[in-house]
Formats: sequence, structure tokens, C-alpha cells
Amino acid sequence: MIVAVVDCGTNTFHLLIASDEQPQKILYKKNLAVKLGQGGIAGHIITDEAFKRGIEALKEFSQVIDKIRPDKVVAYGTAALRKAQNGNDFILEAKSKTGIEIQLIDGLKEAELIYHGVRQAVPLTEKKILIMDIGGGSVEFIIANRDTILYRHSFELGAALLLDKFKPSDPITEEETQQIKEYILKETTPLFDELSKHPEMDTLIGSAGSFETFAEIISERYDHHPLEYKEKSYDINLNRYEQVHELLLQSTTAERKRMKGVVDMRVDMIVIASILLRCVIHTAPIKNIKLSTYALKEGMLYFAFNKNLK
Repeated sequence: MIVAVVDCGTNTFHLLIASDEQPQKILYKKNLAVKLGQGGIAGHIITDEAFKRGIEALKEFSQVIDKIRPDKVVAYGTAALRKAQNGNDFILEAKSKTGIEIQLIDGLKEAELIYHGVRQAVPLTEKKILIMDIGGGSVEFIIANRDTILYRHSFELGAALLLDKFKPSDPITEEETQQIKEYILKETTPLFDELSKHPEMDTLIGSAGSFETFAEIISERYDHHPLEYKEKSYDINLNRYEQVHELLLQSTTAERKRMKGVVDMRVDMIVIASILLRCVIHTAPIKNIKLSTYALKEGMLYFAFNKNLK
């Protein structure tokens, strides 16, 4: 059986096509920086330019899907499409122009799919861990172990959303950083209330996206080579991350464009993403950070191949 999954994220659209032979074989993988939330996400609107970028991306994906002819196509829309007043217009045009039928999923379902993606990349045990996924429109947190999800929550704190809401200077000022931090801590009160019930939990797993950028910057600066992605998960040195965080806070957009390890699609949002992460690791007793290169789209594949799951 061959399955294609399309993840229509706020920043990036992903196409992943795989067969269920063992071991699972990836037939095609493509990410496109659509930035669906750019310029309108705080006002709950997809701008005309972002709308066009999204449809063009799906047209490109549709051509690949038509060539490979998978047995099943699953397409999910997340925060930007959930919240936008014209999100349904986008879904209708996507169906009309590309044949791809996008299903909207809520934040809890998104968190569940992220967990199943991460679980395939990181060997989990009976020990509880915190999973964090920094999207453009929302941030998902999951407390879980290898057997079950104990807590999941989706917060409207995505990097693109906060960027559009606060519109920080370039470089960001100390006052702006503090303002954003205070807002994050206020909005995530339910998370920290829950974390207080699990004082022994000291490991955070970041799923793909911004966490790949943190790992790539660290690899370039300290190991002097790009991250090779030979593994599905990597340890992120906490002390090195702290140094990278300070570097990002002091950097201009132009400097980040030249920074090794920062891909173009994350130049604008990686500072906000780092403020989000640092709020968590400084408020919770986190001692270890891991990168999972698997996230939502791999969780989508897992569900598509396991028909007994709902």
C-alpha cells in the first residue's frame, strides 16, 4: 500500500509519500515554504499573496501525486486554516484546482499525531517526557511515555502568530523580548500547572521545524559541519543552545540570513521560536533536549497505515 500525506501548516506545506513495506520506504518528500499565515494570521485572515502561494504549492504536490498514484491521499489543515475567516474558501479552491481534499484537524488531534510521529523517531521508555512542537500558528505540548499520552494541549502561540502580533524590532530589544516572554508565560499557565505534577520529568523532545534549526546552528558553530541527518533523533546540548539563544536575540535579519544552519523559511521566526523554548526550559525542570526529525506528517502516515486507529 502506498500513502501520500499532505500537511498544510501555517509556515510550511509538506508532502510525504511512502509504502508500507517493512522497513517503511519513503518514495517522495518535499517541503515548501508557503508562509500561509504571513501578514494576516493575527487578524485571522489568509492574505491574497499567501492564498496564491498555498494553492500553487498544492498544484505542485498534485502533479507528483498524479505521477506516483498512491492508494490513499490524506491532507490535513492546521492552525492557519482553522482560524482564518477565509480558510474554508482556501479548502474549496484547493479541491477545485488540485483535487486535494483538506480536512481540518483541531489542536488536540494535531498533538496526538505529533506524538505518534515522535514515537517512531525517539526510543521512548516508561519514563515521562515533554514533547514540544513549535508551529507557525500554534504550539503543541504533550506529556507522554512509550505507551500513552498523559496530557496534550495546543496553544495559540505559534511563531508566525507572535511575530505578527508583536512586530518586534530588528534586532529585537530587551523590552520586546520581556513583553513576549510575559505573554507566553501568562498564556501557558495550564501547561505549567500540569508540569508541576510531574517534577521528575526532565527531558524535552522538540519535533522537527525550529528544533532542526537549533540543532543545525549548533552543529555548524561547534562541530564545524552541517547536521547530516543520518539518525532520526539527536541530542541538543543545553549549554550550547543557551549560547545560540543569546546569539539569535542579538542578531539582525540580515545576519540570520548569513548564519550557517538557518534556512530561509525560518530567518524571520527563529528568534520567537527560541524565546518560546527558553520560557519552557527555564520554568520547567528540563535538563535534556532532544530533536525528533519526525513530527506531524510522520504521525499522519502512522495513522494512515494503521486502519484500526481513529
